[in-house]
Parts: sequence; C-alpha cells; structure tokens
Amino acid sequence: MTSSRRTFLKNTAIAATAAALMPNDLFAAPGRIQRVGLQLYSVRDAMMKDPSGSLKRLADMGYQHVEHANYVNRKFYGWTAKEFKKVLDDLGLQMPSGHTVMTPQHWDAAKNDFTDVWKYTVEDAAAMGQKFVISPWMDDKVRHDTDLLKRTMDQFNKSGELCQKYNMKFGYHNHDFEFTTMVGDIRLFDYIMQNTDPDKVSQQLDIGNMFGRENNAIGLIEKYPGRFISMHVKDEVKSADKNEGTGYESTILGRGVLPVKDVLKAAKKTGGTVYLIIEQESYQGMDPFECVKIDLQTMKKWGY
Repeated sequence: MTSSRRTFLKNTAIAATAAALMPNDLFAAPGRIQRVGLQLYSVRDAMMKDPSGSLKRLADMGYQHVEHANYVNRKFYGWTAKEFKKVLDDLGLQMPSGHTVMTPQHWDAAKNDFTDVWKYTVEDAAAMGQKFVISPWMDDKVRHDTDLLKRTMDQFNKSGELCQKYNMKFGYHNHDFEFTTMVGDIRLFDYIMQNTDPDKVSQQLDIGNMFGRENNAIGLIEKYPGRFISMHVKDEVKSADKNEGTGYESTILGRGVLPVKDVLKAAKKTGGTVYLIIEQESYQGMDPFECVKIDLQTMKKWGY
C-alpha cells in the first residue's frame, strides 16, 4: 500500500467523522469464484476528474464489476446513490461492494445505536445493490487502546447485524499494521478474526498490503477457512519509494513476486472467496488504465 493510499484513507475517515459529527447468488456456493471486479482507487485521479468517462473506459475493457473508494456526504464520486446506480446501469456495470471507513464516532453510546450518518451509509449501499459494506481502515488510537478496540469489535458485529437487514454483509479490509501491532500476545489481525462473528462480519483479504509483514497468504487462508468472502488481488515488486512502509508496491499481475495464482486457488478451495477485486495502486511509469486492462486480461488467462 502506498503512503498516498494511507493518507487517502485517513482523510476519508476524518471526512466521515466530520459528516457524522448484485445478485443474491453472490453468497451462494462457498469456495466458488463468482465475480471479478476492479477497485476504482486503481484509477483514482481519472475518477476524480472524469468519473463518467473513466467508468466507460473500464466497461469497454470488459470490466463488469467495480468497487468504490469515494463516498462522502451521501454521494459517490459526486452522485447520489440513485444517480450513481443509473450511471453504472447504463454502462452495464454492477457494484457489489464499496469502501467506507467506519470509526468509533459512528456509534452513539448515549442512544446505544449507530449515528444517522452510518445508517445512511448502509442504506445508500443497499440502494446501489451492494452486498458488502467494507471498512478499509482502523485509526491508530483504536489499535493501541484495548478497551476502545474491544468496543470497536462489538461495533463491527453490530454493523454486521445492521447490514443483514438489507441483505448485505459488513466487512473489514486489512493493510499491513494488523500483522505488526500486538494485542497482548496475539497479532491485531488474529484479534479481529477471533472477536468478530463470521456470520456478521466478513474479511476482505488484501494480499498485497500484507506482503512484507506477513508473506504467507495461503497459510492465513488455511488458518481461517471460509472467512475471506472477498479479496483484493495484487502483485508486488520492490519499491523505489523510501516512504513505502513495507518496501513493496503493487504492479501488474504476474509480473511481481507474489504467488498470486496459488493464492487464488487457495481462496477458491478454502477461503470461501466469491469476489475478487483487482487493485493496482502503483504503475512503474505506465498508464493506470493500461495497467488495469492488462490485469483483467491476466485474470482471464488464469481462468477467472
């Protein structure tokens, strides 16, 4: 994960706090890969400048599913849920999942309920036809405050219950810190897995973010079988950016050091994975659209 991605997620969390303050068969047949999509952060600059044109380019490449990374003040890339749904429908695109950071500020302790902002977040996701509402970040203060972390896990489970009312699942997306931060004598990642209800909270495994901290994605899938309904599919190369925390950055699938094909096989056999999301955040001088085009072609060559 690039340092700019970290900044983006932190700013998204701040924005969300300030504001507060797909088909049903997607869940069927665990172990069967059913959908391949693209995380729109892969073409983030273009999506901010020309979202309509960018989405059309992706549809023309052959993408059928996308995952958003921009939901602010009840709008996706500047569109309301109704407007964005029409844009996607007109292009033949579906959006079964999206990233929106959930923070402790989205829980109203006095009312023992979620704030209206988080309720609207879930409602708008349902209006888009999403099956997953995924929080892709955890603030540093949550990671290192055991009591706050425990309350956050309770909040995760409660968000899962809320999402279930709309035929969706709540999910959490990892980065790298989950594998270096300790909660007592276990890693934060394991703490999250052990303190969230699998029936209420799914895990979106990002095999690129974890690399450099935890390099055995297959072992992780085998340790927690059936827990990874969704996955971010990446390949990684050594980074020339000294600010890159893990020392690696994403690259075109099949051109890096990750055993991506083997991980995909494990995801299908053991992980319970039904949605694979291509994400490439770094491009080694290439055009982002050309990169994600090759990524999709590679996935198709691999049988997905």
